[in-house]
Amino acid sequence: MADYLQVSTATESQGQAVELARSVVMSRLVAGAQIIGPVISAFWHKGEFGTGEEWQLLLKTSADRYGDVESHLLKHRPWTNPEVSAVPIVAGSEAYLRWVARTTAPDSTA
Repeated sequence: MADYLQVSTATESQGQAVELARSVVMSRLVAGAQIIGPVISAFWHKGEFGTGEEWQLLLKTSADRYGDVESHLLKHRPWTNPEVSAVPIVAGSEAYLRWVARTTAPDSTA
């Protein structure tokens, strides 16, 4: 597994996205969050095709914090089955990756 991950999720509104980003960054589970939106999503839900407007969050964290990040996102989301997925960060500037590691360390005060 990669040492660093970019975790993504989505919310129904910009306000929800900002609050979720704030809560996960303030808890030091992720080093930073970017909010992109609105985006239009197409999906299957309960056997029906749908589209909707969402706000996407991209979160940077260390791989060892993923379980805590996922738990936090699932706890603070209104949807029953929200998207929570992660992709490895396979390369990045050394200084940036040190910042991610330092910021997300369980005992961090950085």
